[in-house]
Amino acid sequence: MEENRESCGLGEGKILSIWMGLFIVLVLLPSVFRVSLGISHFYVKIVTKILEWATLQIEEGVKKQKALALENLISTGVIQREETSMEEEIAGQRRGCFNLADVMYFSKKGCEAIAEDEVTRRFSSEELVSWNLLSRTNANLHCVSWQLSVVWVTGILVRYCLLLPFRLCLGVFNILLLILATTVVGQFPNGRVKCWLSNQVQMICASLGVRCLSGLVHFHNRENRPQEGGICVANHTSPLDVLILASDGCYSLVGQVHGGLLGLIQKSCMQTSQHFLFERSEMKDRHLVRKKLREHIADKAKLPILIFPEGTCVNNTSVMMFKKGSFEVGGTIHPVAIKYDPRFGDAFWNSAKYSIMTYGFNVITSWAIVCDVWYLPPMVKEEEEDPVHFANRVKAVIAAQGGMSVLPWDGGLKRKKVKESFKEEQQKKYCQIVIENESVGNRNVC
Repeated sequence: MEENRESCGLGEGKILSIWMGLFIVLVLLPSVFRVSLGISHFYVKIVTKILEWATLQIEEGVKKQKALALENLISTGVIQREETSMEEEIAGQRRGCFNLADVMYFSKKGCEAIAEDEVTRRFSSEELVSWNLLSRTNANLHCVSWQLSVVWVTGILVRYCLLLPFRLCLGVFNILLLILATTVVGQFPNGRVKCWLSNQVQMICASLGVRCLSGLVHFHNRENRPQEGGICVANHTSPLDVLILASDGCYSLVGQVHGGLLGLIQKSCMQTSQHFLFERSEMKDRHLVRKKLREHIADKAKLPILIFPEGTCVNNTSVMMFKKGSFEVGGTIHPVAIKYDPRFGDAFWNSAKYSIMTYGFNVITSWAIVCDVWYLPPMVKEEEEDPVHFANRVKAVIAAQGGMSVLPWDGGLKRKKVKESFKEEQQKKYCQIVIENESVGNRNVC
């Protein structure tokens, strides 16, 4: 019996040592040296082939059942809006002063907003044209054919029984490594050694974090990467944005104070690097942050600052209003566009609906996180250009590169009501139309 126990113990030790060796060679060392072994590329290619096959199966099944076309199975919106402005719709239809028919324009816009406004749907998951074999977009499509049902069940087993335990273990290891490494590095005196160690810890942990998600990130135009003393601004989809950008460079972060797991990670990072965190509801803190930002960018030896001017997460289909604060401090702006591929998993975090733990579980049980990152040429505020116009110019460049729509609305509408200033702006526009058309009508009468 004792011999059997010893042999079992030796067998378990060998298995553990093999797993540890594979982990070090395939995961840890590539993260330390930031190299890719091509495993994620190969995995994503396999998933892509499976999704393409599933799409064909669904299309054939729908045709056989004489049901709706695939595009109609997945809702893309109930309102079809015309891309025309108030001036074009009202002023272009008539000449002269106020017309009672103008009421119909505002009634139409009100009904559209009640049914499906432009803002609310930006805070819900992006709908897909084809099913990606995940439950979120499942419209009972797994019943189309028995082959598709088998692949769907196999995918569930792979994601929950194989990938989930590995990702959880790697995630816990990564968080413990971050806490331990930042605590140790935090004891060093300020100087070049501490700065270098801090940067290495950030990039290694960020690279491990991306590997936790079977992440595949395509970086474009690396020659435009943010430089020291500059400000990096990017569209915001989820906390993964920080993880992805930090895996390719080091930043000083500006953002909201969080509690729970995110708060623990923030406190760990604060031990080794200078970050700027503030409460969303306290405007005094924001003024203080703006002052600290000016002092930070004045020192060209400090890390670039990473800011998400939208102030909240948007579902990666559009870019909403950029807050002007980060464009008032001066310095060079380095725009970055981040675009996720929704086929492999939903990266968007609806913080008003899901906790960070629920969101994290949804992410690690998806196929993968695949995205493109474009480093755009640096931009500087032009003479006589106010911060609002500069922010809009940067926003337009980011949206154009990422293939996203541009919206003028404040992302704060996720939690707050529309500001009175927005209503007054629309009222002023209409008054201006009436005045201009009235003057035109008077000239025609004369």
